[in-house]
This record gives sequence, structure tokens and C-alpha cells, in this order.
Amino acid sequence: MTTGFIIFAHGSRVEPANEAVRAVTRQFAAASGYLHVQTAFLELGSPDLPGAVAALAASGVKRIVVIPYFLTLGLHLERDLPRLLSEISIQYNNLEIVATPPLDDHPALIDILLDRARRA
Repeated sequence: MTTGFIIFAHGSRVEPANEAVRAVTRQFAAASGYLHVQTAFLELGSPDLPGAVAALAASGVKRIVVIPYFLTLGLHLERDLPRLLSEISIQYNNLEIVATPPLDDHPALIDILLDRARRA
């Protein structure tokens, strides 16, 4: 089964912030070797989640993993993402779409904080 990945971020009016997320997506794709990787934004950036899913579906993926580029679980991940995934699943009922947890429970975050502290 071909799997696609979406790095899903909030989006910003500050376009360099959106481009930073796109850069992370490109780095993720290069590091992982996955062929089907997209960026998507909840708002204020392009493409949106339905657009990213459409691009992956057109490339033939059968399973999509949405990886929230959000630090903590909040309203957008508790309310907005499930609603969007539900709507998308109706439109693409032949796709399996799952979402991972946000970043806040990952042990590598402590390493990042330690690195920032040491560099300060």
C-alpha cells in the first residue's frame, strides 16, 4: 500500500513562516526517502489540507498520515483537524487517513530544549 505524508501546520500571514514549514517538509522527505510528501496549512497558507490530500490522491496513494506540526494539543487539533479529516474521508472514501499526535510528547523535544539552553 502506497503511503503519503502531510506535514500539517497552522499557517501564518508571515509568508517566511509558511516557507519555513515547507522547508521542514522538504527536509522530512529527503531524510525519510518517502516519495509522497506534502505540506498543508489549516489557514493562511497554501495548500490547505483538502488540497494536499487531493494532490496525494492524484499520485495514487492509498493511505495518508497527517503529522501535525503543532507543539501541543489544542483546539485546532481537538476540533478542526478531526472535522477536516471527517469531511475529507467522505470525499475520498477509498483512502485511509490517520493523524499522529502533536510534537509535545516526543522525547527529542528535551534534547532540543537542552541544545537551545547550551547555546544561550
